[in-house]
Amino acid sequence: MLDAKKFGLAGGILWGLIMALCTLLAVYTDYAESFLIIMSSVYPGYTISMTGVVVGLVYGFVDAFVGLFIFAWIYNRLLKR
Repeated sequence: MLDAKKFGLAGGILWGLIMALCTLLAVYTDYAESFLIIMSSVYPGYTISMTGVVVGLVYGFVDAFVGLFIFAWIYNRLLKR
């Protein structure tokens, strides 16, 4: 059994930090710029900027938390069968 909340939190923290770090690197070095341009079409209001570091962190956390929480919940339901 997976603890859905902990699984979601772990993934949310990881993806949020990845988004923030990639954005920060892109602001100074253009690293991962193509990837982040794609992400700006997925996350409304997200830009490659210092404000985007925080926006990407929040969107990344929420996105991964919800997705992985649902994944773990479905996994646990299927495991019970």
